Amino acid sequence: MCEEKITYADVEEYQGLFTLAPSFLLETFAKRNTNLVLMFKSIIKSYMDSLTEIQKEKLNIILSTDIDELQSIMNEAYQRTKIKQYKVLANPDYRSFIKDNLDEIKALL
Repeated sequence: MCEEKITYADVEEYQGLFTLAPSFLLETFAKRNTNLVLMFKSIIKSYMDSLTEIQKEKLNIILSTDIDELQSIMNEAYQRTKIKQYKVLANPDYRSFIKDNLDEIKALL
Protein backbone atom coordinates (compact mmCIF):
# COMPACT_ATOMS: atom_id res chain seq x y z
CA MET A 1 0.00 0.00 0.00
CA CYS A 2 1.28 3.48 -0.82
CA GLU A 3 1.41 6.56 1.37
CA GLU A 4 -1.64 8.74 1.92
CA LYS A 5 0.14 11.77 0.50
CA ILE A 6 1.96 12.47 -2.76
CA THR A 7 5.61 13.46 -2.32
CA TYR A 8 8.50 14.60 -4.45
CA ALA A 9 9.65 10.96 -4.62
CA ASP A 10 6.40 10.08 -6.41
CA VAL A 11 6.94 12.90 -8.89
CA GLU A 12 10.54 11.84 -9.44
CA GLU A 13 9.39 8.29 -10.21
CA TYR A 14 7.25 9.59 -13.09
CA GLN A 15 9.56 12.33 -14.34
CA GLY A 16 9.36 10.98 -17.89
CA LEU A 17 5.63 11.67 -18.02
CA PHE A 18 6.10 15.28 -16.92
CA THR A 19 8.70 15.91 -19.60
CA LEU A 20 6.92 14.35 -22.59
CA ALA A 21 5.74 17.74 -23.80
CA PRO A 22 8.33 20.49 -24.25
CA SER A 23 7.96 23.18 -21.58
CA PHE A 24 6.97 25.90 -24.07
CA LEU A 25 4.16 23.70 -25.39
CA LEU A 26 2.98 22.79 -21.89
CA GLU A 27 2.94 26.48 -20.98
CA THR A 28 0.92 27.30 -24.09
CA PHE A 29 -1.63 24.65 -23.14
CA ALA A 30 -1.72 25.94 -19.55
CA LYS A 31 -2.17 29.58 -20.65
CA ARG A 32 -5.11 28.55 -22.83
CA ASN A 33 -6.45 26.24 -20.13
CA THR A 34 -6.52 23.45 -22.72
CA ASN A 35 -8.34 20.26 -21.84
CA LEU A 36 -5.48 17.84 -22.50
CA VAL A 37 -7.39 14.89 -21.10
CA LEU A 38 -10.09 15.35 -23.73
CA MET A 39 -7.46 15.74 -26.47
CA PHE A 40 -5.72 12.50 -25.46
CA LYS A 41 -8.69 10.66 -23.96
CA SER A 42 -8.12 7.27 -25.62
CA ILE A 43 -4.41 7.24 -24.76
CA ILE A 44 -5.07 8.24 -21.16
CA LYS A 45 -7.88 5.70 -20.80
CA SER A 46 -5.63 2.94 -22.17
CA TYR A 47 -2.85 3.97 -19.79
CA MET A 48 -5.23 4.05 -16.82
CA ASP A 49 -6.51 0.58 -17.65
CA SER A 50 -2.96 -0.79 -17.39
CA LEU A 51 -2.10 0.69 -13.99
CA THR A 52 -1.09 -1.56 -11.11
CA GLU A 53 -3.05 -1.41 -7.86
CA ILE A 54 -0.34 0.77 -6.26
CA GLN A 55 -0.39 3.13 -9.23
CA LYS A 56 -4.20 3.33 -9.00
CA GLU A 57 -3.91 4.19 -5.31
CA LYS A 58 -1.41 6.96 -6.12
CA LEU A 59 -3.69 8.29 -8.84
CA ASN A 60 -6.60 8.42 -6.41
CA ILE A 61 -4.43 10.28 -3.90
CA ILE A 62 -3.41 12.78 -6.56
CA LEU A 63 -7.02 13.30 -7.58
CA SER A 64 -8.03 13.99 -4.00
CA THR A 65 -5.08 16.25 -3.16
CA ASP A 66 -5.60 20.01 -2.97
CA ILE A 67 -4.30 21.82 -6.08
CA ASP A 68 -2.18 24.18 -3.96
CA GLU A 69 -0.44 21.18 -2.40
CA LEU A 70 0.14 19.60 -5.82
CA GLN A 71 1.62 22.86 -7.06
CA SER A 72 3.84 23.02 -4.00
CA ILE A 73 5.19 19.57 -4.87
CA MET A 74 5.75 20.71 -8.46
CA ASN A 75 7.67 23.71 -7.12
CA GLU A 76 9.82 21.43 -4.97
CA ALA A 77 10.47 19.26 -8.03
CA TYR A 78 11.47 22.34 -10.02
CA GLN A 79 13.79 23.58 -7.24
CA ARG A 80 15.50 20.19 -7.13
CA THR A 81 15.76 19.51 -10.86
CA LYS A 82 15.32 22.85 -12.70
CA ILE A 83 13.06 20.99 -15.17
CA LYS A 84 10.93 23.75 -16.71
CA GLN A 85 7.77 21.63 -16.99
CA TYR A 86 7.63 21.50 -13.19
CA LYS A 87 7.95 25.30 -13.07
CA VAL A 88 4.99 25.63 -15.42
CA LEU A 89 2.88 23.28 -13.31
CA ALA A 90 3.88 25.10 -10.12
CA ASN A 91 2.74 28.48 -11.47
CA PRO A 92 -0.34 29.64 -9.50
CA ASP A 93 -1.68 31.25 -12.68
CA TYR A 94 -2.24 27.75 -14.06
CA ARG A 95 -4.20 26.44 -11.09
CA SER A 96 -7.38 26.21 -13.15
CA PHE A 97 -5.56 24.26 -15.90
CA ILE A 98 -4.48 21.64 -13.38
CA LYS A 99 -7.85 21.48 -11.65
CA ASP A 100 -9.82 21.19 -14.89
CA ASN A 101 -7.60 18.43 -16.26
CA LEU A 102 -7.67 16.47 -13.00
CA ASP A 103 -11.47 16.82 -12.97
CA GLU A 104 -11.54 15.34 -16.48
CA ILE A 105 -9.47 12.39 -15.28
CA LYS A 106 -11.92 11.88 -12.40
CA ALA A 107 -14.73 11.81 -14.97
CA LEU A 108 -12.95 9.01 -16.86
CA LEU A 109 -12.89 6.86 -13.73
